[in-house]
This record gives sequence, structure tokens and C-alpha cells, in this order.
Amino acid sequence: MDLKTQELIKEGKMLPLMEEFYTIQGEGAYTGTAAYFIRIGGCDVGCHWCDVKESWNAKLHPPTHADIIVENAKKYAETVVITGGEPLMWSLDYITEQLKNQDIKTHIETSGAYAFSGTWDWFCLSPKKTKLPLDRAYEEADELKIIIHNKSDFKFAEEQAAKVNSKSLLFLQPEWSKREKMIPLIIDYVMNNPKWKVSLQTHKYLNIP
Repeated sequence: MDLKTQELIKEGKMLPLMEEFYTIQGEGAYTGTAAYFIRIGGCDVGCHWCDVKESWNAKLHPPTHADIIVENAKKYAETVVITGGEPLMWSLDYITEQLKNQDIKTHIETSGAYAFSGTWDWFCLSPKKTKLPLDRAYEEADELKIIIHNKSDFKFAEEQAAKVNSKSLLFLQPEWSKREKMIPLIIDYVMNNPKWKVSLQTHKYLNIP
């Protein structure tokens, strides 16, 4: 990679784009909402149940000019969701500034394990045990989404909920491969602890990206 490209990536003016697509938000607070998804490559959080492990190696995904990504997004949507991989591995100040200049709402889905960047209308924090969020992520969270893979994850969920700000919505979401076992437990938990809400990966039930 040449020095100019490296500098543009450092500035957030180029990003390792894995994919971009217009779809329906499938999870969390904005379930059912049309949005343009921007999936950025690169992640070292290492969730064993990750369903986009092909995103982990940023070198597999070509550096793409953020201006081109914004031009593509504005053709389709009023809301953009930046996800990964782990999007906060990269500076997102530039791309979110350009999106906001186009009156596009900016959402992010992140583990919060890297330094905060970007300007966000909605900050979805999904902490992982393998690499915990930084303090700023807890402060910024509009939504806390905990993936429930086994019973011990309920304890982790409560530990994380104690760290987020008071306005944050709280969601428990079954890990897809364990959904049949975990959904009944989540339902019982939410009914006994109604500060939490249930999140499902509805896009998988609908067979859409």
C-alpha cells in the first residue's frame, strides 16, 4: 500500500470497505427501519460466534474513498448504519461529517473497544467479553445490546448495564445458533427484569441481508 493511501486511511478519507447495501434494520431499537449499511473490514475482538468472520482481516477489503461511499448511500437512504468488523478501528470523523452534510442520519454498531470517533444520531453498543468497551462508549450509548450465548451472559449483561448512561435502551439478543435454547430464557428474564427488551435478528427470519 502506497504512502498516500496509508495517509488517507489514517485520516478516515479512505476505509477498508467490505460491503454496502440497502436493507431493513434487523436488530435492536430500529428494527424494521430502512437503512443503508456500510460494513467496514477489520476486527480483532474475536467473537467465536461471529457470522461475518470474513470481515476480520482488513487487508482483504479494498481501501475505498469515503466520498464514494457517501455518494452511494445518498442514492438510497435517510439513515446509514456503519458496522463491521469493528468500525471504530478507523477514524469515522470524516465520513460522518460528509453524511451529515447530506442530511443523512448516522448510526453505528460497535463493541466500543476502540477510541470514539464520528458524529452519531444513534450509538449501538454491543460489548464483548473478549475486549471490553472504553469508558467513552458507555457514556455515548443510546442502546446497549448484549448477545446471549449461554446463561452466564445474563450476568455479563447486568454488569454492562450498570456502566451505561441512564438514557440507554437495554436489549438482550439470542446468539443465532443458540436461539431455540436461549429465547425462552431471555423471555423469562425480560419478564422478570422489565428494564430489558428482547431483540431478535429479524433480517435472518426475513431472509434479507
